[in-house]
Amino acid sequence: MTFDKARIIVLASRPEGAPTADNFRLEERELPALGDGELLVRNVAMSVDPYMRGRMNDVKSYVPPFQIDEPLDGGAVGEVVESQADGFAAVDLVLHGLGWRDLAVVPAKGARKVEREIDGVEISPSTYLGVLGMPGITAYGGLLRTAEFKPGDAVFVSGAAGAVGSLVGQIAKLEGASRVIGSAGSPEKVERAKESGFDAAFNYKDGDVRRQLKDAAPDGIDVYFDNVGGDHLEAAISAMNLGGRIALCGAIAQYNSTEPPAAPRNLALMIGMRLTMRGFIQADFRDLVPEFQQKMARWIGSGEVTWDETVVEGLENAPQAFMDLLTGGNTGKMVVTV
Repeated sequence: MTFDKARIIVLASRPEGAPTADNFRLEERELPALGDGELLVRNVAMSVDPYMRGRMNDVKSYVPPFQIDEPLDGGAVGEVVESQADGFAAVDLVLHGLGWRDLAVVPAKGARKVEREIDGVEISPSTYLGVLGMPGITAYGGLLRTAEFKPGDAVFVSGAAGAVGSLVGQIAKLEGASRVIGSAGSPEKVERAKESGFDAAFNYKDGDVRRQLKDAAPDGIDVYFDNVGGDHLEAAISAMNLGGRIALCGAIAQYNSTEPPAAPRNLALMIGMRLTMRGFIQADFRDLVPEFQQKMARWIGSGEVTWDETVVEGLENAPQAFMDLLTGGNTGKMVVTV
């Protein structure tokens, strides 16, 4: 096998509303010569994530937008083919940020060596894109730091069958939550949330979210971990106990919207209820990574935390996997094997 060309997915055009196949293009491009401090990596698995939808718009954000006719990028795990960097050798497994391609020239400073086994437990490469990776630290830091979770809190999680939400619920239970409620978009996902330890879960498509949340949490909630926005955020504000906290992780309900969202319309309730609502990104929790990985490795090894993956095979199918992700076509982490 030669390693002089890479297959890549580029952004062909910017979506208007929901992305379509026409917004992506598969190309083959020459790889640059490997320089000092660089690695040639053959990707094994790559991630598609909701935040990538925002990067397809040409707007200022916490991360630069994707550029037209240029490769998309995102989390990936791969094997080192060739190394020009100290501390890395061929066949090392590395986590890096140049997904959406089968081969990548990766600066060593942008790669982290990861293990195939932790405490006797075999770890698949894709695990570092999910439970031991960005979704995991997002769930851990967002709950414990941003939402200032305390033992005894009642917690509501939207997107409860997703890569982040499913972990938030389990971490909350392990850390002493009094009750954990989740919402999801199908009977199967609701059942999966309950199997993973949620005390209650409901299908938001079955009726009014506010009513269903009130039925599931008659004594109110102390923490809302928001992956959805819109009517879920409005419902959560109405269900909050005095001094409640809201961690804003995502708003997938409006990512493809071309109109401003109508809800929430009850933000004034936050005043009298002394609520705190705070946005965050996973980069806020770099200092928590060692603590998180130690705990999560232990929870995985003991079986206290379970996780799901929706695996799509083939780089050429990455655009469809991403589009399916935005419409709820995944349970747990959506991963593309390359």
